[in-house]
Amino acid sequence: MVDMVNWAPVRRPSMSEFAARPPRSATRRGAAALASIDIDQWRTLADRAVEPNAYHLADWQLPLDASARDRTDASALTAHDGSSAASGAGALIGLIPVISAWRAYRLPLPVLVSADPYGTLCTPLLDRGLANEAATTLLREARAIGQRALILRNVALDGAAMKALTAALEHDGIRPHTLHGHVRACLDATREPDELLRDALGVKKLKELRRQRNRLADHGEVSFQVARAPGDVAQALETFLALEASGWKARCGTALLQHGGDAAFIRRAAPALAERDQCEIVTLRAGPTPVAAAIVLRHQDRAFYFKLGVDENFAKFSPGVQLTLDLTRHLCADPAITLADSTANPGHPMIDPIWRGRLAIGDVLIPLRRRDPAIPLARAAVALRRLARVAVHRAVHVIRKRRERNA
Repeated sequence: MVDMVNWAPVRRPSMSEFAARPPRSATRRGAAALASIDIDQWRTLADRAVEPNAYHLADWQLPLDASARDRTDASALTAHDGSSAASGAGALIGLIPVISAWRAYRLPLPVLVSADPYGTLCTPLLDRGLANEAATTLLREARAIGQRALILRNVALDGAAMKALTAALEHDGIRPHTLHGHVRACLDATREPDELLRDALGVKKLKELRRQRNRLADHGEVSFQVARAPGDVAQALETFLALEASGWKARCGTALLQHGGDAAFIRRAAPALAERDQCEIVTLRAGPTPVAAAIVLRHQDRAFYFKLGVDENFAKFSPGVQLTLDLTRHLCADPAITLADSTANPGHPMIDPIWRGRLAIGDVLIPLRRRDPAIPLARAAVALRRLARVAVHRAVHVIRKRRERNA
């Protein structure tokens, strides 16, 4: 059951009033448990999705929901094809993993928020042949369980899924509100890779990177390896996990191997996705020594650069950059991939200079009623929460840099 409050429609309550009372259920039923969704229908929907999102694949989300740190026990808004009602609930045509606003922001609001999929993309899965119907049904389902709004975090602002949701809102005279937006790096994988890299980095920078690669070869022949079979992925994953846990991510406490639930999630998800050709792990070696590795997810014609781990003992040779150059060539040579999403933070110092394409990503608040007085308060509350989190992250960054200089 989704936690929420019963928001009186006759006036706009203050935040102090909300803070004084705990959230409670205001409906007889809530969104379905994510783990209860039929996996075969989910996979079929993903194959037919109007817009790819590997972080919403069943073989990613279900292991995540089972054990990942702070990401378990999510719910789901679902839409089914009404024309198939004779066979039961009908085919699954829409899916959004969600949590309550209380869980997402500690705000006691009757709002559902897209669940964090351990990757910075929450674009919903909508059937490409019934995208508008799916969007309309998902919004109707949210209203039916007493919600006043839906917040989609890290959604592709210009994508087909967001266009379908916007069209569904317009039918009811409602428009969405972008709470925050940014652009991040992506790769046009239809281009010739050497030309693309030359345009992005320039001749001088590429020459310097070749010099570093030659120095790396002093430690053994440099090789780029791609694991795609489930058994190979499981083996390569252990190499990745060890690399990630050896560097700055471990010092920050964000390495997957540092939390048993996170490690269990990725060890289950990666081979399961590889069974369906939706995950590969790439590794750069100097002789037998792995110096960098990355997890890459695949969905339809898109790749997603999930995580990178490097051996910092080889930092002067730029192993992460070297791996990314090889990955760029690998993806551009694959006719099944037309675009790769870095899923990185905006302005990322490593990927932004290499992948010069840009994707517009943002957090979007979707009202479920016209002229709802709850919406301005929800927008303000989420904005204040975001400002507070940005301030904390900046302070942590400053402290970490200061400690590194002192060390």
